[in-house]
Amino acid sequence: NMNNKILIVLSNYYEAISKNLLDGAINELNTSNNIDYEIMYAPGCYEIPFVIQKNIDKFQGFVALGCIIRGETYHFEIIANECSRKIMDISTQYLKPIGFGILTCDNIEQAMIRSDINKKNKGREAALACTKLL
Repeated sequence: NMNNKILIVLSNYYEAISKNLLDGAINELNTSNNIDYEIMYAPGCYEIPFVIQKNIDKFQGFVALGCIIRGETYHFEIIANECSRKIMDISTQYLKPIGFGILTCDNIEQAMIRSDINKKNKGREAALACTKLL
């Protein structure tokens, strides 16, 4: 169903966390009716808005997935703030839902918990938010 095609844009900088976020999002989309999806990769979270905007006309909605960790990222706040602001700008400018599944954590342990497939998986939440707005 092309009407409800979603693009998942994943930064897989932290592979284990990204895999959990992606699994959570895909599980959610598979349980929703008529939701078809594609996956594209971005080298880091900062590049996710570019990938979304480049593909804005081809999809009805988007799910942004990734992880930014304070202790390992130069200018953590700048990357986290700019990334979320740009995603919000794209969503409101083009009136297309973008589920925000980008973790911003102090350390890798926090990120593992928040991406855990058996717990409160942020990827699943982002996919659910997107489908509810379609």
